[in-house]
Amino acid sequence: MPTRNAEATWRGDLKSGSGDLALGSGVYEGPYSFASRFEDGDATNPEELIGAAHAGCFVMALSNELDEAGYEPEQLHADAEVHLDPEALEIDWIELTLEATIPDIDEETFQEIAAGAKAGCPVSKALAGVDIRLDATLA
Repeated sequence: MPTRNAEATWRGDLKSGSGDLALGSGVYEGPYSFASRFEDGDATNPEELIGAAHAGCFVMALSNELDEAGYEPEQLHADAEVHLDPEALEIDWIELTLEATIPDIDEETFQEIAAGAKAGCPVSKALAGVDIRLDATLA
């Protein structure tokens, strides 16, 4: 399985500086800033990208779990609300909100499978705590 990558560049100090984020696939490249992260600036931010990754991973995991249980979803839509505590400088919660259209499934089975997908998707696992390694080089 290939390794996925992304990159970031930051110029200047924290509050007045600016940066650019780029996905290794080339499908997204754009700016980010202090204002887009801690205020209402017009750019993306790391938490928004984490939310997109988490929502995407979750619905894919859920689709797989449903398939394994014999259900075929018509549509799975998830929103991920990522809350960054600006004082502690940490993500203190993420809420996934799911809207699903799945024929012939009962509520209890649906809730059980959805909870399993939430716990088992790779992004959920990574956000629960991972070994983070750093290879830093000073140019």
